[in-house]
Amino acid sequence: MRDLQFRRHRRLRTSENMRALVRETFLRTEDLIYPIFIAAGENVKNEVASMPGVYQLSLDNLLAEVDEAVQLGIRSVILFGVPYEHEKDETGTGAYSHNGLVQQGTRLVKEKYPDLLVVADTCLCEYTSHGHCGIVENGKVLNDPTLDLLAKTAVSQVEAGADIIAPSNMMDGFVAAIRAGLDEAGYHDVPIMSYAVKYASAYYGPFRDAANSAPQFGDRKTYQMDPANRLEALREAESDVLEGADFLMVKPALAYMDIIRDVKNHFNLPVVAYNVSGEYSMIKAAAQNGWIDEKRIVMETLTGLKRAGADLIITYFAKDIARWLKEQ
Repeated sequence: MRDLQFRRHRRLRTSENMRALVRETFLRTEDLIYPIFIAAGENVKNEVASMPGVYQLSLDNLLAEVDEAVQLGIRSVILFGVPYEHEKDETGTGAYSHNGLVQQGTRLVKEKYPDLLVVADTCLCEYTSHGHCGIVENGKVLNDPTLDLLAKTAVSQVEAGADIIAPSNMMDGFVAAIRAGLDEAGYHDVPIMSYAVKYASAYYGPFRDAANSAPQFGDRKTYQMDPANRLEALREAESDVLEGADFLMVKPALAYMDIIRDVKNHFNLPVVAYNVSGEYSMIKAAAQNGWIDEKRIVMETLTGLKRAGADLIITYFAKDIARWLKEQ
């Protein structure tokens, strides 16, 4: 044995304190953005069947949820609207209404917590009768006419107090249109968190239950990306950078960690990973069946997203993670 020459890597793993000393990647509460679904009506607190622990909340229940998040140290939330079915129309009017659900929710949150960052989901699909992210004509989602409505939605959300605009529609030119709309309205300092790289993914299934936003015909493959494509992600992200994006998001996260790393390596903007509903629900289901240790799996998964290059993570686990980090 004396003649063997090899490196002893285990020297840096001998105790918890030693492992902490050399740890390279850290997950912090400040990295988390917590999604909240605002539902039409009063006294609504509906648990999403496919997303245990996630609720559709009416405006009168919204602040209790935000109170809990703030007490846990969460500094950012993203708001989604879930209107009544009969209020949806062909052009998604509720998305850009002064009294839209996201707009009303934003005003409530900012009045009580002016320093909490409110990210507004800027899309039409929750508000359109057909469930698509743009104007539809003869069964086709039209790109350019949709851009005006997205800009109008963004301006109305910022007028309500939103700190960050997060457009998720994947129309070509959406960042340029929204940036122009915000600048024209005088909101030069409001950043855009672009869903720059959004795949047409099967991982979104539970979200569509939460937001009641499943398309009524066809699918979204003509505007969301093919999961098989990698170089396309860089083209999409580059366009958004040139058009004025301030954050670049990759969605989903877990099956696209290579894309997160690519985007991080190629661009110098903050990278956001969306730990989507399907990723959440799979872990919850396995944990409820006793097959996995939920806490360890969640922390390992999100640490992996940080290691892959994510600066921020949108996750339904945000409150759980904040509790676990406090315990540590």
